[in-house]
Amino acid sequence: MADRQNDSNKSSSIWGGRFSEGPSKVMERINTSIDFDKKMYSQDIRASKAHTSMLINQKIITKNDGEKIIQGLNQIYREISEGSFKFREDLEDIHMNIESRLSEIIGDAAGRLHTARSRNDQVATDFKLWVRDDLDSLDHALKIFQSVLISQSENHAATVLPGYTHLQTAQPVTLGHHLMAYVEMVGRDRGRINDCRKRMNENPLGSGALAGTSFNINRHQTTADLDFDRPTTNSLDAVSDRDFAMEYLSIASIISIHLSRLAEELVLWSSAAFKFINLPDSFSTGSSMLPQKRNPDAAELIRAKSGTIIGNLTNLFIVMKGLPLAYSKDMQEDKVPVFETSETLELTIAAMSGMIQELTFNKEKMKEAAKATHTNAIDFADWLVKNLNKPFREAHSISGRLVKLAESKDCSLEELTLSEMQDIEPKITNDALKVLELTVALDARTSFGGTAPKNVAEACKQARLKYL
Repeated sequence: MADRQNDSNKSSSIWGGRFSEGPSKVMERINTSIDFDKKMYSQDIRASKAHTSMLINQKIITKNDGEKIIQGLNQIYREISEGSFKFREDLEDIHMNIESRLSEIIGDAAGRLHTARSRNDQVATDFKLWVRDDLDSLDHALKIFQSVLISQSENHAATVLPGYTHLQTAQPVTLGHHLMAYVEMVGRDRGRINDCRKRMNENPLGSGALAGTSFNINRHQTTADLDFDRPTTNSLDAVSDRDFAMEYLSIASIISIHLSRLAEELVLWSSAAFKFINLPDSFSTGSSMLPQKRNPDAAELIRAKSGTIIGNLTNLFIVMKGLPLAYSKDMQEDKVPVFETSETLELTIAAMSGMIQELTFNKEKMKEAAKATHTNAIDFADWLVKNLNKPFREAHSISGRLVKLAESKDCSLEELTLSEMQDIEPKITNDALKVLELTVALDARTSFGGTAPKNVAEACKQARLKYL
């Protein structure tokens, strides 16, 4: 049969003498992972060098062989980095590609590299190192994003914006206060990154295929050399654990949801119905047919790509849910969703950071929207409580009747006359009219975490100290 055709009848150099015949072409295709796991070449070489140094120190291999291995690994690193390395699909993965090339460079000594090591603990170590590195990169990207948000918040600490619940105007806030909400969201994202990094920073190397090894290895040495906090406690768990990858994808999904929420607001705010923002040319597109169009494509794509990331989380959940201990080949499929998520998230964070940095805001339009929709009704109710000693529920009713009157006259609350207000509540005085001014309403929100401009300015200051 065609699927049984082989280039050679030789047994696999990977699997050794157990097999008398090599894999079919179809088996090679489904089994290979080099197309995606070559991304881990740096981590694989680093872990192999640490393993070699440990083998030398423990006198498991000779210093001469060990030094040859390390020199060969350094050469391979240069070859891959410079793009001259030839990857082979028949060698399955990054680990065997590197080991095969090492054999070409230094000869028989290369065969000693895999002493007291399995691909199971090798890939677990490499993957952890890769995810850890990516978490550090992700944290840095989010820090930049926070910096952009804080800068815009400082510029707009007193800029009036209607605040919404149920997408209905609720109370006036400041634009700076609104943007700072996302600074806090991203702060929690970075906290989750830090928690995940601490939890996953255990060294699987030395766990072997599943049961450890009979060689006198020193796992604490490789732990220190690879900047892990501690070695894993249980060899079975060490090679079968992919919690760190699932947690990474969980964090990424939450980040993408935060980005998607902000993207949705930018789409709304840029629409003709809102006109709160002007999108920069650099993050907008036009229409192939309609010359007047400026489309928020960057924001829409950020919103859409969150679905890809959430889907990747589900993907890995499903891969892992039914696997018995310890290792199964299913786990080869753990890297694709993680790698794809990393690339997608890096792109969306960069796009959102650039877009927010270049946005311009229509201050008057936002102020008009806040003024026209009676967002200061609660401030009037609060005045009734404070000055007329009204129970809040009664004050709420009076304020609601005033809103109804303003709506019938197609005007704002501020435009109602004192006489009209006194028809509803005779004890209302001219002092009540002052609280209806939006700036007065904003300035009054001085409770901790509130939207008063001075609060926002202080929040920006504290956020710079906390996050940047």
